[in-house]
Amino acid sequence: MTQHQRLLIIDFGSQVTQLIARRLRELNVYCEIHPFNRVDDAFLAAFAPKAIIFSGGPASVFADGAPMPPASAFTMGVPVLGICYGQQVMMHCLGGRVERGHGTAEFGRAFVTPTQQTHPILSGWFDTDTLHGREQVWMSHGDHVSEIAPGFQVYGTSPNAPFAITADPARHFYAVQFHPEVHHTPKGAKLYENFVRLAGFTGDWTMGAYRQDAIARIRAQVGDAKVICGLSGGVDSSVAAVLIHEAIGDQLTCVFVDHGLLRLGEAEQVVTMFRDHYNMPLIHADEADLFIGALEGVSDPEVKRKTIGRLFIDVFQKHATAVGGAKFLAQGTLYPDVIESVSFSGGPSVTIKSHHNVGGLPEKMGLKLVEPLRELFKDEVRALGRELGLPDSFIGRHPFPGPGLAIRCPGEITREKLEILRRADAVFIDQIRKHGLYDDIWQAFVALLPVKTVGVMGDGRTYDYACALRAVTSVDGMTADYYPFTHEFLGETATRIINEVQGINRVTYDITSKPPGTIEWE
Repeated sequence: MTQHQRLLIIDFGSQVTQLIARRLRELNVYCEIHPFNRVDDAFLAAFAPKAIIFSGGPASVFADGAPMPPASAFTMGVPVLGICYGQQVMMHCLGGRVERGHGTAEFGRAFVTPTQQTHPILSGWFDTDTLHGREQVWMSHGDHVSEIAPGFQVYGTSPNAPFAITADPARHFYAVQFHPEVHHTPKGAKLYENFVRLAGFTGDWTMGAYRQDAIARIRAQVGDAKVICGLSGGVDSSVAAVLIHEAIGDQLTCVFVDHGLLRLGEAEQVVTMFRDHYNMPLIHADEADLFIGALEGVSDPEVKRKTIGRLFIDVFQKHATAVGGAKFLAQGTLYPDVIESVSFSGGPSVTIKSHHNVGGLPEKMGLKLVEPLRELFKDEVRALGRELGLPDSFIGRHPFPGPGLAIRCPGEITREKLEILRRADAVFIDQIRKHGLYDDIWQAFVALLPVKTVGVMGDGRTYDYACALRAVTSVDGMTADYYPFTHEFLGETATRIINEVQGINRVTYDITSKPPGTIEWE
Protein backbone atom coordinates (compact mmCIF):
# COMPACT_ATOMS: atom_id res chain seq x y z
CA MET A 1 0.00 0.00 0.00
CA THR A 2 3.01 2.30 -0.37
CA GLN A 3 1.38 4.47 -3.03
CA HIS A 4 -1.32 5.62 -0.59
CA GLN A 5 -0.87 8.18 2.15
CA ARG A 6 -0.75 6.08 5.30
CA LEU A 7 -1.63 6.70 8.91
CA LEU A 8 -0.32 4.42 11.65
CA ILE A 9 -2.40 3.59 14.73
CA ILE A 10 -0.20 2.28 17.55
CA ASP A 11 -2.44 0.08 19.66
CA PHE A 12 -1.93 0.12 23.42
CA GLY A 13 -4.71 -2.39 24.06
CA SER A 14 -7.95 -0.42 23.95
CA GLN A 15 -11.05 -2.47 23.18
CA VAL A 16 -12.19 0.30 20.79
CA THR A 17 -9.00 0.85 18.79
CA GLN A 18 -10.74 -0.63 15.75
CA LEU A 19 -13.25 2.21 15.88
CA ILE A 20 -10.43 4.69 15.32
CA ALA A 21 -9.62 2.88 12.09
CA ARG A 22 -13.28 2.97 11.08
CA ARG A 23 -13.47 6.73 11.56
CA LEU A 24 -10.37 7.23 9.41
CA ARG A 25 -11.50 4.89 6.65
CA GLU A 26 -14.77 6.83 6.49
CA LEU A 27 -12.61 9.87 5.68
CA ASN A 28 -10.90 7.98 2.82
CA VAL A 29 -7.67 7.75 4.82
CA TYR A 30 -5.75 4.48 4.69
CA CYS A 31 -4.60 3.36 8.14
CA GLU A 32 -3.25 0.25 9.81
CA ILE A 33 -3.38 -0.87 13.44
CA HIS A 34 -0.16 -2.29 14.83
CA PRO A 35 0.47 -3.33 18.47
CA PHE A 36 2.94 -1.22 20.41
CA ASN A 37 5.35 -4.10 20.96
CA ARG A 38 5.78 -4.62 17.22
CA VAL A 39 6.45 -0.97 16.40
CA ASP A 40 10.07 0.09 16.81
CA ASP A 41 12.18 2.74 15.14
CA ALA A 42 12.98 0.48 12.18
CA PHE A 43 9.29 -0.32 11.66
CA LEU A 44 8.38 3.38 11.72
CA ALA A 45 11.05 4.22 9.18
CA ALA A 46 9.85 1.47 6.84
CA PHE A 47 6.14 2.22 7.28
CA ALA A 48 6.72 5.97 6.73
CA PRO A 49 3.39 7.19 8.11
CA LYS A 50 2.09 10.63 7.28
CA ALA A 51 0.65 10.82 10.81
CA ILE A 52 0.45 8.66 13.95
CA ILE A 53 -2.32 8.01 16.47
CA PHE A 54 -1.70 6.51 19.92
CA SER A 55 -4.73 4.51 21.06
CA GLY A 56 -6.12 4.19 24.55
CA GLY A 57 -5.36 1.19 26.73
CA PRO A 58 -5.83 -0.38 30.16
CA ALA A 59 -2.25 0.11 31.41
CA SER A 60 -0.75 2.76 33.66
CA VAL A 61 2.42 4.60 32.68
CA PHE A 62 3.65 3.81 36.22
CA ALA A 63 3.46 0.04 35.82
CA ASP A 64 6.58 -2.06 35.26
CA GLY A 65 6.94 -2.66 31.55
CA ALA A 66 4.23 -0.12 30.71
CA PRO A 67 3.54 0.09 26.96
CA MET A 68 5.60 2.83 25.35
CA PRO A 69 5.92 4.19 21.79
CA PRO A 70 9.30 4.25 20.06
CA ALA A 71 11.21 7.47 20.62
CA SER A 72 11.34 8.24 16.90
CA ALA A 73 7.54 8.70 16.86
CA PHE A 74 8.20 12.14 18.34
CA THR A 75 11.17 13.05 16.16
CA MET A 76 10.16 12.04 12.63
CA GLY A 77 8.28 15.28 12.09
CA VAL A 78 4.74 13.95 11.55
CA PRO A 79 1.58 14.95 13.46
CA VAL A 80 0.74 12.74 16.44
CA LEU A 81 -2.62 12.39 18.20
CA GLY A 82 -2.83 10.71 21.62
CA ILE A 83 -6.11 9.24 22.87
CA CYS A 84 -6.69 8.58 26.62
CA TYR A 85 -3.70 6.39 27.58
CA GLY A 86 -2.17 7.78 24.39
CA GLN A 87 -2.35 11.26 25.91
CA GLN A 88 -0.86 10.08 29.19
CA VAL A 89 2.04 8.25 27.55
CA MET A 90 2.71 11.27 25.34
CA MET A 91 2.95 13.57 28.35
CA HIS A 92 5.01 11.02 30.27
CA CYS A 93 7.54 10.76 27.40
CA LEU A 94 7.74 14.48 26.67
CA GLY A 95 8.25 15.87 30.16
CA GLY A 96 4.76 16.22 31.60
CA ARG A 97 3.34 14.52 34.68
CA VAL A 98 0.72 11.79 35.09
CA GLU A 99 -0.92 10.97 38.42
CA ARG A 100 -3.33 8.35 39.62
CA GLY A 101 -6.24 8.49 42.01
CA HIS A 102 -7.13 11.55 44.07
CA GLY A 103 -10.74 11.38 42.90
CA THR A 104 -10.00 12.44 39.34
CA ALA A 105 -11.01 9.23 37.55
CA GLU A 106 -13.81 9.57 35.00
CA PHE A 107 -15.87 6.78 33.45
CA GLY A 108 -18.75 7.45 31.11
CA ARG A 109 -20.30 10.64 29.84
CA ALA A 110 -18.58 13.91 30.67
CA PHE A 111 -18.64 17.46 29.35
CA VAL A 112 -15.63 19.41 28.11
CA THR A 113 -15.56 23.18 28.33
CA PRO A 114 -13.31 25.28 26.05
CA THR A 115 -10.55 27.54 27.31
CA GLN A 116 -9.89 30.99 25.91
CA GLN A 117 -7.46 29.56 23.33
CA THR A 118 -8.60 28.10 20.04
CA HIS A 119 -7.01 25.80 17.47
CA PRO A 120 -8.10 24.37 14.06
CA ILE A 121 -8.05 20.86 15.59
CA LEU A 122 -11.33 21.91 17.25
CA SER A 123 -13.00 23.41 14.19
CA GLY A 124 -16.73 22.72 14.48
CA TRP A 125 -16.56 22.11 18.25
CA PHE A 126 -17.92 24.18 21.14
CA ASP A 127 -20.98 25.61 19.45
CA THR A 128 -21.98 28.38 21.81
CA ASP A 129 -25.66 27.74 21.05
CA THR A 130 -25.45 24.18 22.41
CA LEU A 131 -24.93 23.07 26.03
CA HIS A 132 -23.58 26.55 26.88
CA GLY A 133 -20.52 25.91 24.75
CA ARG A 134 -19.77 22.51 26.25
CA GLU A 135 -19.28 19.29 24.29
CA GLN A 136 -20.28 15.82 25.42
CA VAL A 137 -17.44 13.27 25.41
CA TRP A 138 -16.85 9.73 26.66
CA MET A 139 -14.23 9.30 29.37
CA SER A 140 -12.67 6.08 30.62
CA HIS A 141 -9.59 6.80 32.72
CA GLY A 142 -8.21 6.28 36.21
CA ASP A 143 -4.84 8.02 35.85
CA HIS A 144 -4.85 11.61 34.66
CA VAL A 145 -2.44 14.24 33.37
CA SER A 146 -1.57 16.64 36.19
CA GLU A 147 1.08 18.67 34.36
CA ILE A 148 1.34 19.10 30.61
CA ALA A 149 4.64 18.74 28.78
CA PRO A 150 6.63 21.80 27.69
CA GLY A 151 5.25 23.35 24.49
CA PHE A 152 1.66 22.15 25.08
CA GLN A 153 -1.31 24.40 25.64
CA VAL A 154 -4.76 23.60 27.05
CA TYR A 155 -7.84 23.94 24.84
CA GLY A 156 -10.49 22.08 26.83
CA THR A 157 -11.16 20.96 30.40
CA SER A 158 -13.61 18.67 32.16
CA PRO A 159 -14.44 18.44 35.88
CA ASN A 160 -11.95 15.62 36.47
CA ALA A 161 -9.55 16.20 33.56
CA PRO A 162 -8.05 19.71 33.68
CA PHE A 163 -6.11 18.91 30.51
CA ALA A 164 -8.89 17.18 28.54
CA ILE A 165 -7.73 18.70 25.23
CA THR A 166 -4.12 19.78 24.71
CA ALA A 167 -1.85 20.53 21.78
CA ASP A 168 1.68 21.57 20.93
CA PRO A 169 0.96 23.58 17.75
CA ALA A 170 4.63 23.96 16.77
CA ARG A 171 5.25 20.22 16.66
CA HIS A 172 1.72 19.26 15.58
CA PHE A 173 1.20 17.07 18.65
CA TYR A 174 -2.38 16.73 19.88
CA ALA A 175 -3.71 14.85 22.91
CA VAL A 176 -7.17 14.27 24.40
CA GLN A 177 -8.17 12.40 27.54
CA PHE A 178 -11.51 11.17 26.12
CA HIS A 179 -12.39 8.74 23.33
CA PRO A 180 -13.50 10.61 20.17
CA GLU A 181 -13.94 7.31 18.25
CA VAL A 182 -17.07 6.17 20.14
CA HIS A 183 -20.54 7.43 19.30
CA HIS A 184 -20.93 8.70 22.88
CA THR A 185 -18.64 11.55 21.78
CA PRO A 186 -21.05 13.08 19.23
CA LYS A 187 -18.49 15.33 17.52
CA GLY A 188 -15.61 12.87 17.76
CA ALA A 189 -15.63 12.19 14.02
CA LYS A 190 -15.15 15.93 13.41
CA LEU A 191 -12.01 15.90 15.56
CA TYR A 192 -10.53 13.08 13.45
CA GLU A 193 -11.52 14.96 10.30
CA ASN A 194 -9.68 18.05 11.55
CA PHE A 195 -6.61 16.00 12.49
CA VAL A 196 -6.20 14.36 9.09
CA ARG A 197 -6.80 17.66 7.33
CA LEU A 198 -4.09 19.34 9.41
CA ALA A 199 -1.80 16.37 8.68
CA GLY A 200 -2.23 16.98 4.94
CA PHE A 201 -4.20 13.87 3.93
CA THR A 202 -6.00 14.25 0.61
CA GLY A 203 -8.40 11.32 1.06
CA ASP A 204 -6.86 9.07 -1.61
CA TRP A 205 -8.19 5.83 -0.09
CA THR A 206 -11.06 4.98 -2.46
CA MET A 207 -12.41 1.68 -3.69
CA GLY A 208 -11.49 2.59 -7.24
CA ALA A 209 -7.88 3.08 -6.17
CA TYR A 210 -7.98 -0.05 -4.05
CA ARG A 211 -9.33 -2.11 -6.94
CA GLN A 212 -6.44 -1.18 -9.23
CA ASP A 213 -3.89 -1.63 -6.48
CA ALA A 214 -5.29 -5.04 -5.48
CA ILE A 215 -5.33 -6.29 -9.08
CA ALA A 216 -1.68 -5.30 -9.50
CA ARG A 217 -0.73 -7.04 -6.27
CA ILE A 218 -2.62 -10.22 -7.19
CA ARG A 219 -0.89 -10.39 -10.58
CA ALA A 220 2.50 -9.78 -9.00
CA GLN A 221 1.93 -12.44 -6.35
CA VAL A 222 0.39 -15.13 -8.56
CA GLY A 223 2.23 -14.75 -11.84
CA ASP A 224 1.01 -17.45 -14.23
CA ALA A 225 0.12 -19.98 -11.49
CA LYS A 226 -3.33 -21.45 -10.95
CA VAL A 227 -5.47 -20.33 -8.02
CA ILE A 228 -8.43 -21.94 -6.30
CA CYS A 229 -10.85 -19.74 -4.38
CA GLY A 230 -12.92 -20.95 -1.45
CA LEU A 231 -16.35 -19.64 -2.44
CA SER A 232 -18.98 -19.68 0.30
CA GLY A 233 -21.57 -17.56 -1.47
CA GLY A 234 -21.22 -14.78 1.09
CA VAL A 235 -20.32 -11.23 0.19
CA ASP A 236 -16.66 -11.53 1.20
CA SER A 237 -15.67 -14.60 -0.78
CA SER A 238 -17.81 -13.50 -3.73
CA VAL A 239 -16.14 -10.09 -3.97
CA ALA A 240 -12.73 -11.75 -3.59
CA ALA A 241 -13.56 -14.20 -6.40
CA VAL A 242 -14.74 -11.49 -8.82
CA LEU A 243 -11.71 -9.30 -8.04
CA ILE A 244 -9.23 -12.15 -8.54
CA HIS A 245 -11.00 -13.27 -11.73
CA GLU A 246 -10.63 -9.72 -13.08
CA ALA A 247 -6.91 -9.92 -12.30
CA ILE A 248 -6.04 -13.38 -13.65
CA GLY A 249 -9.06 -14.71 -15.59
CA ASP A 250 -9.25 -18.47 -16.05
CA GLN A 251 -6.20 -19.09 -13.90
CA LEU A 252 -8.83 -18.98 -11.14
CA THR A 253 -11.12 -21.90 -10.28
CA CYS A 254 -13.74 -21.37 -7.59
CA VAL A 255 -14.52 -24.24 -5.24
CA PHE A 256 -17.93 -24.01 -3.61
CA VAL A 257 -17.89 -26.37 -0.65
CA ASP A 258 -21.39 -27.54 0.27
CA HIS A 259 -20.69 -28.71 3.81
CA GLY A 260 -24.28 -29.45 4.70
CA LEU A 261 -24.38 -26.43 6.99
CA LEU A 262 -25.91 -23.97 4.53
CA ARG A 263 -29.26 -22.21 4.62
CA LEU A 264 -32.29 -23.51 2.74
CA GLY A 265 -31.70 -23.41 -1.05
CA GLU A 266 -28.40 -21.57 -0.69
CA ALA A 267 -26.22 -23.99 -2.66
CA GLU A 268 -28.45 -23.74 -5.73
CA GLN A 269 -28.54 -19.93 -5.56
CA VAL A 270 -24.75 -19.56 -5.37
CA VAL A 271 -23.96 -22.07 -8.10
CA THR A 272 -26.54 -20.52 -10.46
CA MET A 273 -25.25 -17.00 -9.93
CA PHE A 274 -21.60 -17.72 -10.52
CA ARG A 275 -22.04 -20.13 -13.42
CA ASP A 276 -24.70 -18.09 -15.20
CA HIS A 277 -23.58 -14.51 -14.50
CA TYR A 278 -19.81 -14.63 -14.15
CA ASN A 279 -18.82 -17.56 -16.35
CA MET A 280 -16.10 -18.63 -13.92
CA PRO A 281 -14.74 -22.15 -13.67
CA LEU A 282 -16.64 -23.51 -10.66
CA ILE A 283 -16.48 -26.81 -8.81
CA HIS A 284 -19.53 -27.66 -6.68
CA ALA A 285 -18.04 -29.92 -4.00
CA ASP A 286 -20.81 -31.80 -2.18
CA GLU A 287 -19.05 -32.70 1.06
CA ALA A 288 -22.01 -32.71 3.45
CA ASP A 289 -21.42 -36.27 4.63
CA LEU A 290 -17.75 -35.52 5.37
CA PHE A 291 -18.45 -32.42 7.47
CA ILE A 292 -21.57 -33.54 9.30
CA GLY A 293 -20.05 -36.93 9.98
CA ALA A 294 -17.08 -35.27 11.68
CA LEU A 295 -19.28 -32.83 13.61
CA GLU A 296 -22.04 -35.13 14.83
CA GLY A 297 -22.03 -35.18 18.60
CA VAL A 298 -19.54 -32.28 18.87
CA SER A 299 -20.66 -29.52 21.25
CA ASP A 300 -17.59 -27.35 22.01
CA PRO A 301 -17.71 -24.24 19.76
CA GLU A 302 -13.94 -23.99 19.30
CA VAL A 303 -13.76 -27.69 18.36
CA LYS A 304 -16.54 -27.08 15.83
CA ARG A 305 -14.69 -24.16 14.25
CA LYS A 306 -11.36 -25.95 14.13
CA THR A 307 -12.87 -29.16 12.76
CA ILE A 308 -14.57 -27.21 9.99
CA GLY A 309 -11.35 -25.31 9.24
CA ARG A 310 -9.35 -28.55 9.01
CA LEU A 311 -11.90 -30.17 6.70
CA PHE A 312 -12.05 -27.08 4.46
CA ILE A 313 -8.28 -27.38 4.03
CA ASP A 314 -8.56 -31.08 3.16
CA VAL A 315 -11.22 -30.37 0.55
CA PHE A 316 -9.33 -27.47 -0.98
CA GLN A 317 -6.16 -29.55 -1.14
CA LYS A 318 -8.00 -32.29 -2.99
CA HIS A 319 -9.39 -29.90 -5.58
CA ALA A 320 -6.12 -27.98 -5.94
CA THR A 321 -4.62 -31.21 -7.19
CA ALA A 322 -7.64 -31.94 -9.40
CA VAL A 323 -7.41 -28.64 -11.31
CA GLY A 324 -3.84 -29.34 -12.33
CA GLY A 325 -1.67 -28.24 -9.47
CA ALA A 326 -2.94 -24.94 -8.13
CA LYS A 327 -0.28 -23.04 -6.22
CA PHE A 328 -2.52 -20.58 -4.34
CA LEU A 329 -5.67 -20.63 -2.23
CA ALA A 330 -7.76 -17.44 -2.25
CA GLN A 331 -9.95 -16.47 0.71
CA GLY A 332 -12.26 -13.61 1.63
CA THR A 333 -10.52 -12.88 4.94
CA LEU A 334 -11.41 -9.44 6.35
CA TYR A 335 -9.70 -7.11 8.81
CA PRO A 336 -12.21 -7.83 11.63
CA ASP A 337 -11.49 -11.58 11.22
CA VAL A 338 -7.82 -10.88 11.78
CA ILE A 339 -8.48 -8.58 14.74
CA GLU A 340 -10.79 -11.06 16.51
CA SER A 341 -8.52 -14.05 15.94
CA VAL A 342 -5.27 -12.43 17.06
CA SER A 343 -4.42 -10.62 20.28
CA PHE A 344 -3.71 -7.48 18.30
CA SER A 345 -2.25 -5.45 21.11
CA GLY A 346 0.31 -8.04 22.13
CA GLY A 347 -1.30 -8.81 25.47
CA PRO A 348 -3.76 -6.24 26.83
CA SER A 349 -6.60 -7.36 24.54
CA VAL A 350 -7.65 -10.96 24.12
CA THR A 351 -8.53 -13.42 21.37
CA ILE A 352 -12.34 -13.44 21.13
CA LYS A 353 -12.82 -16.45 18.87
CA SER A 354 -11.01 -18.41 16.22
CA HIS A 355 -11.85 -17.84 12.57
CA HIS A 356 -11.40 -20.83 10.29
CA ASN A 357 -9.93 -18.63 7.57
CA VAL A 358 -7.25 -16.88 9.68
CA GLY A 359 -3.86 -18.13 10.72
CA GLY A 360 -2.20 -19.40 7.56
CA LEU A 361 -2.17 -22.84 5.94
CA PRO A 362 -0.54 -26.12 6.96
CA GLU A 363 2.77 -26.74 5.23
CA LYS A 364 1.46 -30.06 3.88
CA MET A 365 -0.91 -28.19 1.54
CA GLY A 366 1.90 -26.68 -0.46
CA LEU A 367 -0.37 -23.69 -1.17
CA LYS A 368 0.15 -20.00 -0.51
CA LEU A 369 -2.65 -17.65 0.50
CA VAL A 370 -4.14 -14.88 -1.62
CA GLU A 371 -6.23 -12.60 0.61
CA PRO A 372 -7.02 -9.39 -1.30
CA LEU A 373 -9.59 -8.16 1.26
CA ARG A 374 -7.48 -8.63 4.38
CA GLU A 375 -7.17 -4.86 5.00
CA LEU A 376 -10.89 -4.13 4.54
CA PHE A 377 -13.89 -3.78 6.82
CA LYS A 378 -17.22 -5.27 5.74
CA ASP A 379 -18.76 -2.02 4.50
CA GLU A 380 -15.63 -1.39 2.41
CA VAL A 381 -16.03 -4.86 0.87
CA ARG A 382 -19.58 -3.96 -0.12
CA ALA A 383 -18.30 -0.72 -1.69
CA LEU A 384 -15.66 -2.70 -3.59
CA GLY A 385 -18.35 -5.11 -4.75
CA ARG A 386 -20.32 -2.21 -6.22
CA GLU A 387 -17.14 -0.94 -7.85
CA LEU A 388 -16.75 -4.40 -9.45
CA GLY A 389 -20.37 -4.41 -10.68
CA LEU A 390 -21.88 -7.09 -8.44
CA PRO A 391 -25.68 -6.70 -8.23
CA ASP A 392 -27.05 -4.82 -5.21
CA SER A 393 -29.25 -7.79 -4.33
CA PHE A 394 -26.11 -9.84 -3.80
CA ILE A 395 -23.95 -7.16 -2.17
CA GLY A 396 -26.72 -6.45 0.31
CA ARG A 397 -26.96 -10.05 1.53
CA HIS A 398 -26.55 -10.51 5.23
CA PRO A 399 -23.20 -11.96 6.34
CA PHE A 400 -23.08 -15.73 6.72
CA PRO A 401 -20.24 -17.38 8.67
CA GLY A 402 -17.92 -19.93 7.10
CA PRO A 403 -18.85 -22.57 9.73
CA GLY A 404 -22.48 -22.00 8.76
CA LEU A 405 -25.29 -23.42 10.85
CA ALA A 406 -22.85 -25.33 13.04
CA ILE A 407 -22.29 -22.23 15.19
CA ARG A 408 -26.00 -21.40 15.24
CA CYS A 409 -26.72 -24.74 16.84
CA PRO A 410 -25.21 -24.55 20.35
CA GLY A 411 -24.64 -27.96 21.83
CA GLU A 412 -24.31 -31.17 19.89
CA ILE A 413 -24.68 -31.20 16.12
CA THR A 414 -27.15 -33.63 14.58
CA ARG A 415 -28.72 -33.82 11.13
CA GLU A 416 -32.19 -33.52 12.66
CA LYS A 417 -31.31 -30.30 14.51
CA LEU A 418 -29.71 -28.81 11.40
CA GLU A 419 -32.85 -29.47 9.36
CA ILE A 420 -35.08 -27.90 12.02
CA LEU A 421 -32.80 -24.87 12.19
CA ARG A 422 -32.67 -24.53 8.40
CA ARG A 423 -36.46 -24.40 8.11
CA ALA A 424 -36.90 -22.00 11.05
CA ASP A 425 -34.27 -19.64 9.62
CA ALA A 426 -36.05 -19.62 6.25
CA VAL A 427 -39.32 -18.56 7.92
CA PHE A 428 -37.59 -15.76 9.87
CA ILE A 429 -35.85 -14.33 6.81
CA ASP A 430 -39.08 -14.60 4.80
CA GLN A 431 -40.85 -12.58 7.50
CA ILE A 432 -38.16 -9.91 7.44
CA ARG A 433 -38.41 -9.60 3.66
CA LYS A 434 -42.21 -9.51 3.69
CA HIS A 435 -42.15 -6.63 6.16
CA GLY A 436 -39.56 -4.71 4.11
CA LEU A 437 -36.92 -4.82 6.85
CA TYR A 438 -34.13 -6.82 5.22
CA ASP A 439 -32.00 -3.86 4.14
CA ASP A 440 -32.37 -2.17 7.54
CA ILE A 441 -30.77 -5.13 9.30
CA TRP A 442 -27.07 -6.03 9.23
CA GLN A 443 -27.57 -9.71 10.02
CA ALA A 444 -30.48 -11.91 11.04
CA PHE A 445 -30.72 -15.60 11.83
CA VAL A 446 -32.18 -18.24 14.12
CA ALA A 447 -30.18 -20.13 16.74
CA LEU A 448 -31.54 -23.52 17.81
CA LEU A 449 -31.03 -23.79 21.55
CA PRO A 450 -29.78 -26.98 23.26
CA VAL A 451 -32.94 -26.96 25.38
CA LYS A 452 -36.26 -28.74 25.04
CA THR A 453 -39.35 -27.27 26.66
CA VAL A 454 -42.86 -28.44 27.41
CA GLY A 455 -45.64 -27.02 25.29
CA VAL A 456 -49.21 -27.69 24.33
CA MET A 457 -50.49 -27.89 20.77
CA GLY A 458 -54.13 -28.71 20.28
CA ASP A 459 -54.99 -30.94 23.21
CA GLY A 460 -51.59 -32.63 23.28
CA ARG A 461 -48.34 -32.14 25.15
CA THR A 462 -45.20 -31.30 23.18
CA TYR A 463 -41.58 -31.52 24.23
CA ASP A 464 -39.59 -29.75 21.54
CA TYR A 465 -36.71 -27.33 21.03
CA ALA A 466 -36.64 -23.65 21.87
CA CYS A 467 -35.07 -21.25 19.38
CA ALA A 468 -33.75 -17.69 19.56
CA LEU A 469 -34.22 -15.09 16.86
CA ARG A 470 -31.21 -12.78 16.36
CA ALA A 471 -31.22 -9.56 14.33
CA VAL A 472 -28.70 -6.73 14.68
CA THR A 473 -27.79 -3.40 13.18
CA SER A 474 -24.12 -2.59 12.59
CA VAL A 475 -21.69 -0.86 10.24
CA ASP A 476 -18.84 -3.36 10.14
CA GLY A 477 -19.67 -6.11 12.62
CA MET A 478 -17.21 -4.84 15.25
CA THR A 479 -20.06 -3.47 17.38
CA ALA A 480 -23.78 -4.14 17.03
CA ASP A 481 -27.18 -3.37 18.55
CA TYR A 482 -30.26 -5.58 18.43
CA TYR A 483 -32.94 -4.58 15.92
CA PRO A 484 -36.08 -3.12 17.60
CA PHE A 485 -38.80 -5.29 16.06
CA THR A 486 -42.36 -4.51 17.07
CA HIS A 487 -44.12 -6.97 19.36
CA GLU A 488 -46.59 -7.57 16.54
CA PHE A 489 -43.78 -8.69 14.22
CA LEU A 490 -42.24 -10.95 16.85
CA GLY A 491 -45.59 -12.49 17.70
CA GLU A 492 -46.43 -13.14 14.05
CA THR A 493 -43.00 -14.64 13.40
CA ALA A 494 -43.15 -16.90 16.46
CA THR A 495 -46.57 -18.16 15.42
CA ARG A 496 -45.33 -18.98 11.92
CA ILE A 497 -42.25 -20.83 13.15
CA ILE A 498 -44.19 -22.92 15.67
CA ASN A 499 -46.90 -23.72 13.12
CA GLU A 500 -44.61 -24.40 10.15
CA VAL A 501 -41.53 -25.99 11.70
CA GLN A 502 -42.00 -29.32 13.37
CA GLY A 503 -39.61 -29.65 16.31
CA ILE A 504 -39.86 -26.12 17.78
CA ASN A 505 -42.46 -25.11 20.36
CA ARG A 506 -40.92 -21.97 21.89
CA VAL A 507 -39.46 -18.81 20.29
CA THR A 508 -37.36 -16.13 22.03
CA TYR A 509 -35.71 -12.91 20.83
CA ASP A 510 -32.06 -12.14 21.68
CA ILE A 511 -31.66 -8.48 22.70
CA THR A 512 -27.94 -8.62 23.54
CA SER A 513 -25.68 -6.00 21.97
CA LYS A 514 -22.05 -6.50 20.90
CA PRO A 515 -20.27 -6.07 23.24
CA PRO A 516 -20.90 -7.77 25.64
CA GLY A 517 -22.14 -10.54 23.37
CA THR A 518 -20.90 -11.51 19.91
CA ILE A 519 -23.27 -11.46 16.95
CA GLU A 520 -23.13 -15.21 16.42
CA TRP A 521 -23.95 -17.49 19.34
CA GLU A 522 -20.69 -19.45 19.05
